[in-house]
Amino acid sequence: MEEKRLVINYVEYGTLAELPDDARRLMECAMEATRSAYAPYSKFHVGAAVLLADGTLVSGSNQENVAYPSGLCAERTALFRASAQSPEQAVVALAVVGYFGGGFTEASPCGACRQVMSEYETRYGNRLAIYCYLEGGRIRRVEGVENLLPFSFGADL
Repeated sequence: MEEKRLVINYVEYGTLAELPDDARRLMECAMEATRSAYAPYSKFHVGAAVLLADGTLVSGSNQENVAYPSGLCAERTALFRASAQSPEQAVVALAVVGYFGGGFTEASPCGACRQVMSEYETRYGNRLAIYCYLEGGRIRRVEGVENLLPFSFGADL
C-alpha cells in the first residue's frame, strides 16, 4: 500500500478588475452570456466563454429542457460551439459565471463539463486556464483540469 496526497492549486482574485485584461474580457463575455440562457425550470442562468489561441472569444449559455437531462450546460455549449466554428484553434481558457435572483453568483463546471474540458486539453495538448465566479465578486483561476477533476477518464493514475 502506498499513501498518496492530492494538492489542488489555484489563485483567487478579489475582484474582476484584478484580472489580467484577456481574463477580464473572457469573464465579461461569460457574464454577458448569462442573458441568453434558457432556464425556465431552474431560473439559474449560467454563462461561459472560451478564449481560443487566436484571441477569439466564444460564448455559450445553459439550455434547459423539460426532459431533464436533455439540456446542455453553458461550458459545453461554448466549447462545442468553438470547436464547430474553429476546430483548428486550441481552447486556452474558459470562464463560467452564474446569475440568479437578480445578481451574479458562484458557478463551477459540473463533472460532465470537467471531463469534456479534459478532452480538449488532450486534443490540443495544452492546459486550460479556468476562471470561476465566486460569491462576493471574487474569481478563482485554476490551471489545468486536473485541479478540478484529478481522476478523469484517460488520466494517468
